[in-house]
Amino acid sequence: MPARGATVTPTRMSDAANPQLTWNIARDVSELLEYHFMLNALIAGSIVAVMAGLVGWFMVLRREAFAGHTLSMMAFPGASGATLIAVPAAWGYFAMCAAGALAIGRLAGGQRRSRSEQSAGIAAVQATALAAGFLFVSLYGGVLGDLESLLFGNILGVSDGAVMLLAVVAALSLAVLAAIARPLLFASVDPDTAAARGVPVALLSIAFLLMLASAVAATSQITGVLLVFSLLVGPAATAQLITARPAISLALTVALGLLVAWLGLGLAYFSVYPAGFFIATASFSIYALTRVLAGVRAGRRRGGFDEVGAGPPPSGVAA
Repeated sequence: MPARGATVTPTRMSDAANPQLTWNIARDVSELLEYHFMLNALIAGSIVAVMAGLVGWFMVLRREAFAGHTLSMMAFPGASGATLIAVPAAWGYFAMCAAGALAIGRLAGGQRRSRSEQSAGIAAVQATALAAGFLFVSLYGGVLGDLESLLFGNILGVSDGAVMLLAVVAALSLAVLAAIARPLLFASVDPDTAAARGVPVALLSIAFLLMLASAVAATSQITGVLLVFSLLVGPAATAQLITARPAISLALTVALGLLVAWLGLGLAYFSVYPAGFFIATASFSIYALTRVLAGVRAGRRRGGFDEVGAGPPPSGVAA
């Protein structure tokens, strides 16, 4: 066991120590914060939770989850291409995600395109990106040693430099989001009316896709390609199930994202299982529970209306 306070970067939580979860919450939290790698993991997870939550909220509202999924796939050609030319993998992540966002905006964007045309355009971008990734791997001629990290993330190995990079990307993304939030919300809810009133809907769509690409590239390095939706979709979808008020829903999204990230990391520290598993499980469980409760509540309302009859609902009951 390493000395307390030592800087370690284990491949699994249990490699740093053999912690035991107790009923003493203060003691458990104190033990959790003893190691530098855990502090970095918590800070990085918090940054990603806030950025992915806010950007993901608009993504869910705009029904662009498939675009977000496709952008997450860009991590494969990005990482393999970066390895091929011997540059940091993070550069490849962000470069390919940005290129993918522009390609999606060009092929699938536009209000005149039908949903099927948009889906086909996004799928074409995804297929091309995966093909490029396989080509880069073939040209490299070796094995991607960080393949597991690429797929599932490596939140335990986040360095100080990676935390700073995440903070810069998050600050820039959220600054842009704050500047365009009102017109973006208008264009997301009613694009035709927004365009008629002079809102640059197409430009906003491209700008949002680039923000989404940055969020996905940053999140993929923490949660991995396969778990990127844990923080990008789950909290936002849950919040929008609970309330339709934008400000409250956005705040709830951030709160849920932080809860999922902290809970996942905390549970992983006191177990032998990866943090990504707990983050994804917590995100899905909260969403599924909220979905069930929303369905039960809706069923009770319909049952109440059926008892009243075909007439209007009684006073004090929302229609």
